[in-house]
Amino acid sequence: MSEIYLHNTLSQKKELFTPIDDQNVRMYVCGPTVYDRAHLGNARPPVVYDVLYRLFILKYGKEHVTYVSNITDVDDKILKKHEQTGKPIRDITEETYRWYIEDMQKLNVLSPNFRPRATEYIAEMIALIEKLLENGHAYISQNQVLFDVDSMPSYGALSGRSLKEMVAGARIDVAEYKKNPADFILWKPSEAGQVGWDSPWGYGRPGWHLECSAMSSKLLGNDFDIHGGGADLIFPHHENEYAQSCGAYPNTHFARYWVHTGMLMVSGVKMSKSLGNFYTVDEVIEKYPPEALRLLFLTTHYHQPFNFTFEGLSEAKKVLDKFYNALLKTADVSTRKKEPSRKLIDALSDDLNTPLALSYIHETVNLLNKAEDSSNRAELKSQLLADAYMLGLLYQNPTVWFKGKAEDVDVGQIEALIAQRLEAKKNKDFALADKIREELKEKGIVLEDTPSGTMWKKA
Repeated sequence: MSEIYLHNTLSQKKELFTPIDDQNVRMYVCGPTVYDRAHLGNARPPVVYDVLYRLFILKYGKEHVTYVSNITDVDDKILKKHEQTGKPIRDITEETYRWYIEDMQKLNVLSPNFRPRATEYIAEMIALIEKLLENGHAYISQNQVLFDVDSMPSYGALSGRSLKEMVAGARIDVAEYKKNPADFILWKPSEAGQVGWDSPWGYGRPGWHLECSAMSSKLLGNDFDIHGGGADLIFPHHENEYAQSCGAYPNTHFARYWVHTGMLMVSGVKMSKSLGNFYTVDEVIEKYPPEALRLLFLTTHYHQPFNFTFEGLSEAKKVLDKFYNALLKTADVSTRKKEPSRKLIDALSDDLNTPLALSYIHETVNLLNKAEDSSNRAELKSQLLADAYMLGLLYQNPTVWFKGKAEDVDVGQIEALIAQRLEAKKNKDFALADKIREELKEKGIVLEDTPSGTMWKKA
């Protein structure tokens, strides 16, 4: 199998991926903060890293890959939601977590090996802070523990910016209790009634950046292969993770490769509630199939900014209609287990080039539509399914794709109307036949007359 190359944010170039231990390839990806429904920006990274996970499984074997994606269930945004709604924090995080998992399942994202919750690793976070204090990289000020960025000469290596540039370009809390405006909180006090834990520095809670460092080290070790997330996390979140982890564990590298997905935009501008272009996953997939959203994410190279439009989503749906139609027309063709094609794997191995990989799937679909020989059709259909699996596509029954699940439509009524239309055509009552076609069309049912009879599918 091809060597894998990935763009490493740390070096700002594409590099050959060489795992620390090919018997245990380790990847950590920042997950959501569970206070509200997942938005489109939350959804693209899991889809991208899901493809990388599938590629690693193919190359190294499922038992030799450890994939961790966390859940942040203690955060100021969660506290704010609690104050606004009056709902218990646990209820907020549990409900939102369930929504997120449901969304990921609909997008056909494989479950990671571990999905740790921050609240389960408080002891590890406290131990990490103690190491930073011991190593001279942290200090206590006004009941808070802060990371001392001046103690880390390499601070800024990940984002590639000087400390002055980072402070000027970010929303950093300039406070009198900080030695440097860029110093960030490791532990802060909680007020009475707020969520918190006892610690050597009093009752309080961890800083956001600290959480991922503690969870990744606990589950993957102090040195692991890949740390992923959206480009918006490079600074300050990932920069701070990198600094505190290396500060706590000298002579380690934390993550060897930093892989980031490009920013998500909507119709060319940043997604924002104030602009009215903010969309959650559930409201999008209520109108369009989740698989269309997954496909749309993969049409742009992961490292590039992604521009979401409903026109693009509609086109993705049409592409899937074409793919599934090829499968529907070969429903009677048996398939066999087959390895993904070399050219598709080569595309994915070259910095996860999903647009190129998709072009090969288009080629296979075109060949399958033209194939007449039964053995050739079986070979092409098997290849199509094997290749599509690597992108997490074509995982549904083609009949269900077009007709929907039985509970979604009244199949009996549709079949009765089709029979009534057929009878009208026999009697040359074409006006009635056309009326029935239009009636079904208004209900979202499209008819296709074929030599073998009338086929129907959902629009």
